[in-house]
Amino acid sequence: MIRHHLVTVNGEACDDPFAEFPTTGLHFSVADEAWEFQHHATLVLYKPAGYECSRQPQHHRSVFELIPAPLRNRGVQPIGRLDADTTGILLLTDNGQLNHRLSSGKRNIPKVYRVGTRHPLTPESIADLLAGVQLHDEPAPIRAVAAEQIDSTTLRLTVTEGKYHQVKRMIAAIGNRVETLHREQFAGMLLPADLAVGSWRWLSPDELKPLEQQ
Repeated sequence: MIRHHLVTVNGEACDDPFAEFPTTGLHFSVADEAWEFQHHATLVLYKPAGYECSRQPQHHRSVFELIPAPLRNRGVQPIGRLDADTTGILLLTDNGQLNHRLSSGKRNIPKVYRVGTRHPLTPESIADLLAGVQLHDEPAPIRAVAAEQIDSTTLRLTVTEGKYHQVKRMIAAIGNRVETLHREQFAGMLLPADLAVGSWRWLSPDELKPLEQQ
């Protein structure tokens, strides 16, 4: 890119691949695409259905197709994962410590899902989710932190453990089945209302700070 004069730094053409620049306020462009220097890359993505949270997907396309190559090359990874058929907020970062903290089940990071079920929900089934349901291969019942019924086949469910297929398994444990699953919120951060399906953006400092404090 430098050899073909496609790189500018702070508005000036750069023809030296070994040039060093102060990183504070650093802006650069590659092939007319503008970038701002970030010590760590942390972004939010509106994950569509039909994408796997893997660099080597097995049955669907990869969420990494939805972000630019420079970010893929930086090694950003999802903070937690969503199933291929699940939509909603997905955070990605190359900050290993942040990823570890927010992915750890021991930290009780809240995840809020909007769940569509095959069969109508009952007050008893909501109560069971709040009291705790027994999942296969789990030593103790798993309970929802919150369960709000929205209509006959829709509820808003908050969990903290992040176990494999947790929401689907919890709904199955009350004799129902998940038809649609959408994550509205992760670690206190709502899916941005202005973010289109399949698009991404950087996290602002105000959005990043509370995540770093968890």
